[in-house]
Amino acid sequence: MKLTSKNADDGSLGNSNQDILIIDDTPDNLRILSSILARAGYKVRKALNWQMAFTACQTQLPDLILLDIMMPEVDGYEICQRFKANRKTADIPIIFITALDDILDKVRAFNVGGVDYITKPFEFAEVIVRVQNQLDLRSAQLEILRLNNQLEERVQQRTLELKNTLKQLQIEINSRQELQSKLLESALRDALTSLPNRVFLMDRLEEALNRSKLESDYHFAVLFIDCDRFKIINDSLGHLVGDRLLIAIAERLKTSLSPLDTLARLGGDEFGILLENVSDIQMVTSIAERILKSLSQHFNISRYQVFVNVSIGVNWGNTNYEKTEYILRDADTAMYRAKALGRGRFDVFDPKMHQEAIQILELENDLRRAVKQQEFIVYYQPIVSLKTGKISGFEALVRWQHPLKGLIFPTEFIPVAEETGLIYAIDTWVLRTACNQLHIWQNHLAAPKPLYLSVNLSAKLFQQPNFLAQIDQIIYETKVNPAFLELEITESVFMENNLDVKTTLQEIKERNIKLTMDDFGTGYSSLSYLHNFPLNTLKIDKSFLNFMQDNDENMGLVPAMISIAHSMGMKAIAEGVETSEQLSIIRDLNCDFAQGNLFSTPTEPRLMLDLMLAAPRW
Repeated sequence: MKLTSKNADDGSLGNSNQDILIIDDTPDNLRILSSILARAGYKVRKALNWQMAFTACQTQLPDLILLDIMMPEVDGYEICQRFKANRKTADIPIIFITALDDILDKVRAFNVGGVDYITKPFEFAEVIVRVQNQLDLRSAQLEILRLNNQLEERVQQRTLELKNTLKQLQIEINSRQELQSKLLESALRDALTSLPNRVFLMDRLEEALNRSKLESDYHFAVLFIDCDRFKIINDSLGHLVGDRLLIAIAERLKTSLSPLDTLARLGGDEFGILLENVSDIQMVTSIAERILKSLSQHFNISRYQVFVNVSIGVNWGNTNYEKTEYILRDADTAMYRAKALGRGRFDVFDPKMHQEAIQILELENDLRRAVKQQEFIVYYQPIVSLKTGKISGFEALVRWQHPLKGLIFPTEFIPVAEETGLIYAIDTWVLRTACNQLHIWQNHLAAPKPLYLSVNLSAKLFQQPNFLAQIDQIIYETKVNPAFLELEITESVFMENNLDVKTTLQEIKERNIKLTMDDFGTGYSSLSYLHNFPLNTLKIDKSFLNFMQDNDENMGLVPAMISIAHSMGMKAIAEGVETSEQLSIIRDLNCDFAQGNLFSTPTEPRLMLDLMLAAPRW
């Protein structure tokens, strides 16, 4: 690997009599390093391989050796061992200079006799200081020997001096060894929870995989744990509470495991567990259930009582795995499946999940292309006033016109778009396209007056700092009257930072834009949302209309929702109206508007214009 550095020190620090041998198979590295050391005042010799290095040492023993690790034929570790095995060269200090930065490489370097270890790229000033320190130590040792031979008559006095010197050296050595031990420990431990980290877990996992391939009666499994909605805790209670909660979670996880199991913090709010000597998958799932039950109990953090759920991915340690990272990857995949199924549960990895993950990745790649090439189209579905029986507006519904797969509905690609951040570009494009269409329709003589347009917005958009500016820009460019624009949001919007959301919604309301809560009744449905946020309309989810005809008990939900809307000065829209019977029922319940396939399926603007020209009444 070619040697690189941020700067070089041109000052002359060394003794011109101090001889340094550099061993590196890369000529550029030899040239650069020898040049800077020579400018620092050292005598420098170079060797491209072991043979040249051995010959150089036969001619004159160097005071210090700088040694690269990654070389052909004989690597740096072997060269160091050969020097240490030779009586003439055993005492020459050897500093490793290499691009290898793994802690195990460093440990091996010190084990074969290296006195120091410098990783590339590095500061040359650091190299010079470390070189001088080792030369100073070398000089001190030689000086002690010289004085001992010269002043033999003062043996006792010099012995005391030497003991004191050696004591200080030993203190320094012990200090360095302690520091190295601490560095090794910190490299394998999580600073917050004091648990082993990902590196440690992967090392243990590799041992478990190798053992399982040798011992047929040895089995292991991996659990991948992720806290659900942990960001809400950090945002609402602060990161200090969040950190304390992670520590508490770690302690509680320990109580659910045996001493033989390995619990590690992988990062953020993710934990990994290696279960060893497990008999079957039922044993593993019972442990997962025990963890879920344990963590479902509240945590007392500072003055807060905090509840947190986790999603767990379970993966059996199949001996067919070649790499340990694949085992953890598949456990992670199972965890995401658990989240998709509702969170606060576990799921066991199935090879089909991996295939599905690949398909999602392919979908993500296709979606990025679709955003770039604008492969989306907007369909429109009429919203009917139940007072007049006429069309009063439309809802804009995005579709993806995939070049190979055809028309793809939003339920298939919106979750991926939200996860990848592509939702910002998609929603902005849909809003601009819909506003352009609204402007065209409003200027058509045959269009009903007034004519409203409703557009769905992802909760992710409310996290964008320039969200309001984008809305203003679109309204300005499309010349649409904001009074006829309605933005549909779901209850998930209110699950983020309530204060910020409330401010944003209020500013939208001040622009005379109307706000609709979509899918009311399917989420948390907290009445506090309706009191605290400036909503104009409640949209009753179509599932309640389907239940409405099943029995009288279900019938009671829809009237209650309509009553809630009216009591708070809002309008009610029933979506998913499919039959005349459903239409008759919600009209009798004094619902304000209706939407569904009874009136028209979502379709292109041209056909919607034809429908408006026909002026139907229901």
